[in-house]
Amino acid sequence: MVKHGKRYNEVFEKLDREQNYEPEEAINLVKKTTTAKFDETVEIHLRTGADPRHAEQQIRGVVQLPNGLGKPVRVLVFAQGDAAKAAREAGADSVGDEDIIQKIDGGWIDFDMAIATPDMMGKIGRLGRVLGRKGLMPNPRTGTVVQPGDIPRVVDEAKKGRIEVRMDRTAIIHVPIGKASFESEKLLENLSSLMDMISRSKPPAVKGQFIRSAYLTSSMGPSIPLDVATLTELKVE
Repeated sequence: MVKHGKRYNEVFEKLDREQNYEPEEAINLVKKTTTAKFDETVEIHLRTGADPRHAEQQIRGVVQLPNGLGKPVRVLVFAQGDAAKAAREAGADSVGDEDIIQKIDGGWIDFDMAIATPDMMGKIGRLGRVLGRKGLMPNPRTGTVVQPGDIPRVVDEAKKGRIEVRMDRTAIIHVPIGKASFESEKLLENLSSLMDMISRSKPPAVKGQFIRSAYLTSSMGPSIPLDVATLTELKVE
């Protein structure tokens, strides 16, 4: 059984474990229960009714968080020629071709998102065993395989808070929505954008209740149960 420290237990006592909190109330409570000396990340965890064993029930996509994540996003672009030049001008942290591929083969993974032009996919295919496990492999479904002309836009979006949403093998979605230092309104705006995207991404093959349970938490804090009905009503205005 996991043992928690005194600080965690004091915070845990502030929660009503019989209550499912509405999103705004849960956000305010998360902010009150962060006690670490660093700026904790606020995350949401959603248990879905999807069956990850079936491809048609996989949930994967991207969402642009209007207020970002509160931390620098390191962007790598696999490109050559004019596309590479455009990526550098757009502010990509790393840009390259065979040189970057060799670095990754050697164990370097100092980036948070990878973008590639279509002509590079044949070259980086061998990196799938490394990048795939970490969710960093460029993929057309998540908008990270783009035409050269779209490179500046995608790099800019990534820097501002464009994140990938994917379901794990236990049918749970884990997504950060910002930092505890964010104003409650900004966290709620980010959460609304995320839930709007997830609601629209419900696979037709999923029958019954889509979101079974949801919890909001900070890096070092307790999980706060959310009212699913209110949560799934969140939309981008």
